[in-house]
Amino acid sequence: MHVVLAGGGTAGHIEPALALADALRRQDPTVGITALGTERGLETRLVPERGYELALIPAVPLPRKPTPELITVPGRLRGTIKAAEQVLERTKADCVVGFGGYVALPGYLAAKRLGVPIVVHEANARPGLANKIGSRYAHGVGVATPDSKLRGARYIGIPLRHTIATLDRARVRPEARAAFGLDPNLPTLLVSGGSQGARRLNEVVQQIAPVLQRSGVQILHAVGPKNELPRVDNMPGMPPYVPVPYVDRMDLAYAAADMMLCRAGAMTVAELSAVGLPAAYVPLPIGNGEQRLNAQPVVKAGGGLLVDDAELTPQWVQGNVLPVLSDPHRLYEMSRAAAEFGRRDADDLLVGMVYEAIAAHRQG
Repeated sequence: MHVVLAGGGTAGHIEPALALADALRRQDPTVGITALGTERGLETRLVPERGYELALIPAVPLPRKPTPELITVPGRLRGTIKAAEQVLERTKADCVVGFGGYVALPGYLAAKRLGVPIVVHEANARPGLANKIGSRYAHGVGVATPDSKLRGARYIGIPLRHTIATLDRARVRPEARAAFGLDPNLPTLLVSGGSQGARRLNEVVQQIAPVLQRSGVQILHAVGPKNELPRVDNMPGMPPYVPVPYVDRMDLAYAAADMMLCRAGAMTVAELSAVGLPAAYVPLPIGNGEQRLNAQPVVKAGGGLLVDDAELTPQWVQGNVLPVLSDPHRLYEMSRAAAEFGRRDADDLLVGMVYEAIAAHRQG
């Protein structure tokens, strides 16, 4: 069996695809896996690092919404669809699984031409153009939010890296806090604006950090690799404030934390819910509003807080985040609510959908 994954561009598309690849290999170590990608995407680094084959095709950016530019897409897609077809023919693909992004639409259209079954996964509450089109031809559609409008959608969550999906935060906490130089017993706030950081979050946290520390809260702050690390003089006897450029072991960061201040990307919301870590979500103020939609269900379930970017201030953190970190019972209730909303088994459920699609196709 050979499965072709189409989900390049950003980590939000690539990481679920790689989590599915890992789950497929756990079930059948002989399965062939090829990821479609483009020269400009993060997949050029992430896919080979995880040991999977990467096949590059030309990039054709898609408009996020129907615009006059949309009528030029078929012509521009012709060459990249042909390139995707060649990959499917070379690998003798049994299924194409798409996750959105530049490579998903040519992957879907090539599969449709060749009669290869299609499975679609949509991580965001508001689906992109590629997955809207792909869902029309798919044998199965898995989604990350229970109220998705995609045709034939099945709510399964987002496939997560195995180290996250199986994380026992309480058991790993002593090791995790030691790894970051944190106190083993103090309430801990984790701050991250995503892989590149977020200037707004960084500025607010650096201003409020002394107040949090005086209140007995320690901070682990991933500022982003391109952002300047703040100068920190931790006073003796005060809870630590630990800024780092980047965290490559998010499982340890989640285990170390009692709460997180972060953006509301689909992958972040899914990971925090799965591991039962409550968060104060600050949706990115640009785009089509999908980050707010991503966070709303878990916030409604009681597993997090939600604040607009413009309203995130040191005063808001002091008035809303600090009371949670200072109340063990409230932290416990929010953690439980997040965990009850989260899904840890999306990777295995999506594997099942792949096998179902292949079986249905073979039966005709």
